[in-house]
Amino acid sequence: MLATTGVPAARAQAVRLSRVSWAPVLILLGYALAAVGLTWRMWADPGHMAPTAFGGRPNMDVYLATWFMRYVATALAHGHLPALVTTAVNAPQGINAMWNTSLLGPSVVLTPVTLIAGPIASLTLLTTVGFAGSAAAMYLVLRRWEASVAAAALGGAFFAFMPALTVSAEDHFHLQFAVFVPLIVDAILRIITGRGRPVTTGLWLGLLVAVQLFFAEELLVDTAVAIAVIIVVLLLSRPRRAPRLVLTQLKPALIGLGCAAGLALLISAPALWVQFHGPLAEHGSPWNVYQYGFPGSSFVTAPGAVLLRGEYAQYQFSAGLRPIETLNYLGWPLLAAMVAIPVVFWRDLRIRITGLSFLLLELMSMGGHSQKLTSGTTIAAVLLPWHWLQGLPMLDQLIVNRLSIPADGLAAVVLALVTDRVIAAVRRQEGRRQRVLAGAAIVALAAIVVPLIPRPVPASRVPGPPAGWAAVIKGLHLPDRAAVLVLPLNGSSGMLWQAETAEPISITGGYCIAPNPAGQATKCATAPILTRQQLTIANRTQWLATAPGEHAPSPATMATALRQWHPAAVIMTLAGYPRLTRFMLAFFGRPSAASGRVMGWRTSWHWYHQLDAYLRIVDARVARQQPRHHASRSIMVAFACPPPSHMACSP
Repeated sequence: MLATTGVPAARAQAVRLSRVSWAPVLILLGYALAAVGLTWRMWADPGHMAPTAFGGRPNMDVYLATWFMRYVATALAHGHLPALVTTAVNAPQGINAMWNTSLLGPSVVLTPVTLIAGPIASLTLLTTVGFAGSAAAMYLVLRRWEASVAAAALGGAFFAFMPALTVSAEDHFHLQFAVFVPLIVDAILRIITGRGRPVTTGLWLGLLVAVQLFFAEELLVDTAVAIAVIIVVLLLSRPRRAPRLVLTQLKPALIGLGCAAGLALLISAPALWVQFHGPLAEHGSPWNVYQYGFPGSSFVTAPGAVLLRGEYAQYQFSAGLRPIETLNYLGWPLLAAMVAIPVVFWRDLRIRITGLSFLLLELMSMGGHSQKLTSGTTIAAVLLPWHWLQGLPMLDQLIVNRLSIPADGLAAVVLALVTDRVIAAVRRQEGRRQRVLAGAAIVALAAIVVPLIPRPVPASRVPGPPAGWAAVIKGLHLPDRAAVLVLPLNGSSGMLWQAETAEPISITGGYCIAPNPAGQATKCATAPILTRQQLTIANRTQWLATAPGEHAPSPATMATALRQWHPAAVIMTLAGYPRLTRFMLAFFGRPSAASGRVMGWRTSWHWYHQLDAYLRIVDARVARQQPRHHASRSIMVAFACPPPSHMACSP
């Protein structure tokens, strides 16, 4: 009889164990399927389709990420790590990769994909893993903190598929890949609360910080701000116990944080040294970070990244917002719930701390300037917490909008913890009361979830290089890493074409960040970096193609700008525009290579020697107060012949 009764019990236990072991696998598989569902438009042609905002063309940030994917893959294919200071873009000055959104970490990991399928395919895979991985990381953290399987699954989905990450997926790959954010917060909290072994957890934290540094340094700072907010709220929530908590946990916390700092510095110290003390070190931000911040209405105005959206483009225009920076949408149901939950569950310390931390982070994301509400009321800047923090070191370079990413993580934790409380309450009831309570919980969850359902990430085909691009570069017979000036000056397109075709050249100008003469971080190929002559050439060659009535730059200005850039070749990609074509042919003569709509001229030492001689003539005539346009005519005649390597005449 004992044996008979034992068999069903053993089978029941085996069934329960089977369900428990399979549940995480099914949940992670669900996250992966949801991630593919959101990125299916890119997977339709992963080598050529890239995310866009509002269904337009891919943003220039996509071109930058594409270029860095190719740059890192090319370096590794040649058997060495990518240089952190390089003239492969923004030649001849170059850039410091640590000051740019360089995606060094994922570029290294995805190098095989880049070499086989191209950089766009790598970005598609990165976006998909970003969604699924962020959800999985939050799920695992919630399970570690004893949330139920159902609650942890819900929290993971909330974090990964909230607007903060779905909007970021439209072009900010470094922000959308938030896999390490929950893991870093979890490791810190386990160290300071004594739940983890100081040395082991500290080393794990150090590894996470170092890896996050090479994935997205900015997101690491955002996470650090969120952790600071959580710790402050924790100490204020238990003011009487705070001193004892600090004293009892101080030593193990210092050991853990010391191990973390030691390992993180061991891995990343050389890169940080290059960033802050190496060549092309910078300070400040190229963006006016003090103007960033969300108006209160953006918390409840659905962005284009969610399924149930309205005339959001018109709202953004009237509010002065950018599509790729509006990360804070919550919807009325979730916003009301997040305000009420910390009050209703005040006795639950975990819910209180995470709920209040969420509200404080969202308040900080409004920025440090005065905010005007739709009712006409104005919130003074001094009442916003970021107003008092935005001048601190490191924080003075932070785009405050992006604090919504760790804030959404806290919202996911709150919802998971409340879900567990609701499930426990439903189980305690019986009969009709149980059904009513369960129905009310389902309705409330649906009201929160439905406004947040994301739509698939919009995507469009990345514009390929102009016909003849590869043929002209091949025909120029340039040495590896030779600097090429693409006119009209459009650095982002040149970077994209170079990345797509893997041509071993360097790009003059580009879409990147570099220091101006004062060391201030500045956008490449803009007025603070370009000389007066370079800026004139950049503008006027573009106007010759697009603005009727604008006159060409003087040959003297053209010669001076070329001497400053000193490219090994000049390529024109708009040969179909007659005014620009006439000017280029008059200045350079017959192209060294031409194909399709692309023309290229190879320069040489002798060619630049002629430029120097011409500029000396111009300077002498100016000194004698002779009209400059006579000298300009002379250069037009002198250069109306092939480049020196093919020259039959000479000025």
